[in-house]
Amino acid sequence: MAGEYTGGVLAAGVARFVERAAPELLAGRPLPRAARPAAAPGSSAASASSAAAPASTAPVVARIDAASIPRPPRKAPAEAPVNVAATVATAVHPRPPSFCTGCPERPIFTAMKLLERELGKHHVSCDIGCNLFSILPPFEIGATTMGYGLGWAGAAALNTQETSKRTISVMGDGGFWHNGLTSGVGNAVFNKTDNVLLVIDNGYSAATGGQDVLSSKADNAIRSTNNPIERAVRGVGVEWVRTVTNTYSIEQMRDALREALTTPTKGPKVVIAQSECMLNKQRREKPKQRAAIAAGTRVVRERFGIDPDTCTGDHSCIRLSGCPSLTVKDNPDPLRTDPVATVVDSCVGCGLCGEVSHAAVLCPSFYRAGIVHNPDAGDRRRDRWRRRIIGWLQARIERRLEGLSA
Repeated sequence: MAGEYTGGVLAAGVARFVERAAPELLAGRPLPRAARPAAAPGSSAASASSAAAPASTAPVVARIDAASIPRPPRKAPAEAPVNVAATVATAVHPRPPSFCTGCPERPIFTAMKLLERELGKHHVSCDIGCNLFSILPPFEIGATTMGYGLGWAGAAALNTQETSKRTISVMGDGGFWHNGLTSGVGNAVFNKTDNVLLVIDNGYSAATGGQDVLSSKADNAIRSTNNPIERAVRGVGVEWVRTVTNTYSIEQMRDALREALTTPTKGPKVVIAQSECMLNKQRREKPKQRAAIAAGTRVVRERFGIDPDTCTGDHSCIRLSGCPSLTVKDNPDPLRTDPVATVVDSCVGCGLCGEVSHAAVLCPSFYRAGIVHNPDAGDRRRDRWRRRIIGWLQARIERRLEGLSA
């Protein structure tokens, strides 16, 4: 701890700890006044403190005999110690830290992963924030990380006229406003570097709890918000700017990044990827949804699922998204032993899994379903007709199979 002003704070904290743990050690001890626990005026404790205080105002260090400190009784050792690590390893499926379910940053790195198949690997300079999860599986994207808002500055030395590939620098909107606009964008414009900056604009400083930043969309009574990042980068001299307003569209993200990496235009290039932080969105929407359901209002929740009969068991969808809600389960087909992919109930309906399957040309096993709470008469009527049609089709298929086996 640095600074003279910390001495009193530290002494007071130690005194409060001793007061709770072993109050008898404070009785009659000539501790500094700052370290003495506060007592009500006129109380016996205040009188005792005044009597025990030394005449000199110089700080006095209390000397405590170690032998006088009460020690807790020793506990008998457990009969059979439990190997907690082994128990947890068998009960919890191993998964590296990653983005939240429905995070709008995950499709960005999925698009970058798909782009690697076309253009090969580029040097990727990362930044502090949620986006740093990209360095872990399944993406494993990112070579260097310098500090908060230093994503583009960290790639400056690697962008020269002699290099054959442009680098990609990634930073969030919080890092951009913290330091990236000056150290990254300003320097890139000044030095005319021919590189690419990807700014993830999720509307908040999400990694630290969802605080507002200058580009946040929500109105803030005591802060200035709604200041677009695109206007800021153009204001300091960036001419090539592309904004993707829906990061969940992997095709749009891939096309924007491909254009930035292959365009003949020289100079700094900025791609702004906009979609709201899912964690903050759920914090706002879920209470409204629960209240509406409790009030009897019709509410439809979107969920995605996987047809186990169509799933090939390749699991490329999992490797390209890493969504925590996308996992595996036993194959219901007795003739197939490979596990199939499945979507658990924590799904928030962002649609990334379906986008991945379409963009990467995977198996068409994903489907979207709407869970209807408090259905109306029209919902019940449609449900009855669907059940009848599905039952009729299933019966016809069974009759056909019986005829083939006869």
